[in-house]
Amino acid sequence: MHLMIDGYGANRIQMESENFVRNFLNEFPPKVDLHKLMEPKVLRYVGEKPDDWGISGFVIIAESHISVHTFPERSYVNIDVFSCMDFAPEKILKEIRTFFDLKQVDSWFVERGIVYPHHQEKMTDIVKLERQDFAGPASISIGNGKRKVTASK
Repeated sequence: MHLMIDGYGANRIQMESENFVRNFLNEFPPKVDLHKLMEPKVLRYVGEKPDDWGISGFVIIAESHISVHTFPERSYVNIDVFSCMDFAPEKILKEIRTFFDLKQVDSWFVERGIVYPHHQEKMTDIVKLERQDFAGPASISIGNGKRKVTASK
């Protein structure tokens, strides 16, 4: 699962702070049932254009990672939450909106794992097909796509 967030109207002073971003990356994962594996890495970035500077940070979680990029001159932040496990996007959006005091949020949610889905019943069908001893190719419908399963004796 991949949740991409563009946040607008954030507090500029907070967005300039490496400590603020670090605190978010430390405090946020347990609030949304994700599990931090390392201390966050946070850096200040200064680009060629004056309004391109900001703070970037990421944290590796057991489920994958979370990244943050702030643009204080624009009061803008983008955040990615990527996980190999299911999570509640609404809960994550609420926590992020509150933490960054965002006035407007645009978000996109992409379910990952079409070939190896996270849903138990779909995964069971795939495993059964892969373990069958059959001569030719088989096809199984998964989500919006198809996965061809071929087995050899």
